[in-house]
Formats: sequence, C-alpha cells, structure tokens
Amino acid sequence: MSNPLLLTDFYKTIHHMCYAEGLTKLVSYWTPRMSRKEDINKVVMFGLQPFIKKYLIQYFNENFFNRDKKEVISEYKRVISNTMGDIASDTKHIETLYDLGYLPIQIKAVAEGLRVNIKTPMIEITNTHKDFAWLVNYLETFMSCNIWQLMTSASIGYRYREIVEKYFNLTVDNGDVKRACGDFSMRGFSSLESAEFSGAAHLLSFIGTATIPAIDFLEKYYNCNIENEIVGLGTPSTEHSVMCSYGQDEYLAYKRLITEVFPSGTLSIVSDTYDYWNVIIKILPRLKEDILSREGKIVIRGDSGDPVKIICGDKNATKGSEEYKGTVELLWEIFGGEINSKGYKVLNNKIGTIYGDSITIERCVEICKGLEEKGFAVNNCVFGIGSYTYQYNTRDTFGFALKATHAVINNEEKFIFKDPKTDTGNFKKSQKGMCYVYKDGEDILYKDELTIKEQENKKDNLLELVFKDGKLLKDYSLSEIRNRLHKSF
Repeated sequence: MSNPLLLTDFYKTIHHMCYAEGLTKLVSYWTPRMSRKEDINKVVMFGLQPFIKKYLIQYFNENFFNRDKKEVISEYKRVISNTMGDIASDTKHIETLYDLGYLPIQIKAVAEGLRVNIKTPMIEITNTHKDFAWLVNYLETFMSCNIWQLMTSASIGYRYREIVEKYFNLTVDNGDVKRACGDFSMRGFSSLESAEFSGAAHLLSFIGTATIPAIDFLEKYYNCNIENEIVGLGTPSTEHSVMCSYGQDEYLAYKRLITEVFPSGTLSIVSDTYDYWNVIIKILPRLKEDILSREGKIVIRGDSGDPVKIICGDKNATKGSEEYKGTVELLWEIFGGEINSKGYKVLNNKIGTIYGDSITIERCVEICKGLEEKGFAVNNCVFGIGSYTYQYNTRDTFGFALKATHAVINNEEKFIFKDPKTDTGNFKKSQKGMCYVYKDGEDILYKDELTIKEQENKKDNLLELVFKDGKLLKDYSLSEIRNRLHKSF
C-alpha cells in the first residue's frame, strides 16, 4: 500500500513552500460548477463518507501514522527526490504531520442525499492547526478521484427515477418504481472500485442490480444490512452462453429452463441469441400453459437492435408485423392481462419484459412515452442501465472542483478567488471568502464573501461538521440517505 502523502499530483508536493508567507489557515470548497447533462441542474451529495472512513481514517492510520517514521519519510523522499529533484523533496512538513499523530483537517458538508444546485458548494474543508494550511488542497486530488463518480452516478440515477416515476404516476396502479431500473454496468467499468462506487450510487434510487460488490460497499460504509432491509436485489437470468449451449433448438432451451431449472420464481431469459421475434411469436405460444401455470414470472430480455422499437414497435415497419407491434403488444396478444384503474393495459403477471442494452436517458423517455401512447402501463418493461450511462462520464460532467476561497495570512482574513478573464462562460470562477449554504424552496443555494465569524452566525447553514482531527462526526445510513433523496423511498 502506498504512503498516502504520495497519492496526489506531483505539483501538490511543493505547494507548502509556495504559499504566501504567514499563511495559517486555508478554506476550500468542493463545487459542481456546471452540468453537461440535459435536464439535470442539481447534483446528489453522496460518497464523502466512504472516503473519510476508508482513506482519511483507516488508510492514513495504517499507512502513515502507525508505520515507522523513518520508513514513511524515506519512502516519500525517495519518490520525490528521484522525480522532482532535491529542492522539491523537503520533508519537514511531512515529519511534522507524522509527529502530530492525526490529520488536522475539518470537513463540513451538506447532508448526504441532498440535491444541490449547480454552483452551490457541497463540501468545505479547512485545517485545524496553523502549521497545516498546506494540507487542505494537498488532499484535493485524493478526494476528487474518490468522490466525483459516486455523485455523478447518483445524480444520473436520480434522473432515471424522475422519468419512470412520472410515467408510473400516469399509467401504473400497483407497481414498485424502485424496481423499474436495474444496474447492468459493472463489466463496463475501468475497475472494481469504480463499479462499486457507481453501483452503490444507483441503489440510492432503485433496488435492482447485477453489481454484487455494490451491496458489500453499502453495508461496509453506510450502516445497512441485507438481512433486515432491502439494499439491492438480483434476478436469476440467463446469458448468451447458456442459450447457445442448447444450439438452435430454442424451444428445448426455454422448456427446460421454465419447467425444470426454475420451475418457480422470476427468471429472465435473454431472447435474441438467434431470432428474437421467432421466440415471441412461435416458441412462447407453445409454452403458454407452462408459463401460466408457474408460480412466478418469465421475463423476456431483448439485447440487440433499437430498444425503443424492440419494446414499443416500429411505426415504419410493415403494419401488423411483429416489428410493427413490438414486444409488449405481442406479449399482450399471447398472454393477455388486465386494464388497470387508470385505463392502461398491464400484462399477465406471469410474463414481462426487460431491455438491458443501449439504454440512455433519452431512450428511457422514448420507451415510457411510447408505451403510454399505445395504452400500456410503463411497468410492463424494466430497464437495465449499463456502462454507457454510468461509465461514460468524467469529473467534468458536473465540473467538480475543490477551490480555495478564504485564507488567514499574518492573522488577517483574506477573501481569495479565481476569475480567469479567458473563461468566457464563468465556468471556472470560484466563490470568495466563507460560504453559507441554505435552502430556498426546492433549491439549495449559497451566499459567499462572509468572514469566519459571519459564517458561524448563520445557524441554519446546511454545511454540517462531519470530520475533524481524524474522527468521523456524522455517520449516515443508506435508509436515511434514500429517504432524504426521495422524501420517502
């Protein structure tokens, strides 16, 4: 395991020598500065707690404070001297930190699960000891690479929840919106840790998932337990290797799976291995009685083609063809169902459909709208959300950055800020001074240019103390975060 003081960018290692003389306090704010996602103008606060528990406490203790001092210092000096030169490899500040025995850092943050407006600070970080102002922004890179993805995926997952909830309210009688979207993204991530991050964020808005490690992550860092609450649920499902193992005799495959392997319960069967429409219009009718007599549901999963057309039908196809009708209408013709109190068709509860390939926010809207226009309840289809949605993002999706805005230099408070003239959209302009974050109706906004005392007098400041001097001071649970995000999960 690496020395945590080496888990940063090279340039951070010399900033302790570069700050203005007399600097004894630095205050910085983590802020989403913009949105590159249409219809997302708020960001979900999520993911700081694991970073504090795993890294600021456990990792720093095990890999810095509890190790031999000479070993820690020589390790740091070896790397910096051989890559940046002798001047850059000064270690007095590292030795002083080691001798102190804890991280002299204070972090305030809005409560996890709150949705914060773009440009509103979410996290405040400062030093608690005059000798360690340099440490505040030293932690920026380490913190940023551990929290931006959780916040980004949580915000995108919430947007999916908004979409399906809107159409559930319009078309569904008795349906659980939390089951409307499952997380299929793990295989498309760059690492196990990034899959855990994003998978956990998805589970703030939904309970369906294929990402098992996300559940362990939430149990470890967010005070939940699958033995007494629903954290996430998987679904028995086949993949193409299973279907291919039967050759092209798809009737045999379906018959055995439905009657012998899973004679009860939910089973999702990938159905496009050879001829998707043939499965629906030829094979499923032959298995109709087997399906209807089962205790449970068979879910037909398309996995190729245009998701909107596969589920809702293609208006440009030959009228009356299977392509024209689409999956949901064809299943209605075979298995029937009922009309709910809102006037929408609901498939027989022994059959359903899911689509887990190439789903995007835009396609989710199109499918929901397409089903509604055809008179079908939206809960006839489940969405599998993959890595195109959750991995195809960067820190700049919401412009996250930690910027210094306040300092104490020679016992005098200073408002510090950046405001580049070449930044024509004011994207990079930072706040000034201390910040106060407050609720205004459905929005969470901020006021800056405050002194330390002026900020302290704002008793309703949403920035709450969560970490100080090596200790966690707030410990949120998953259920608390879910209920804060959705009012009632």
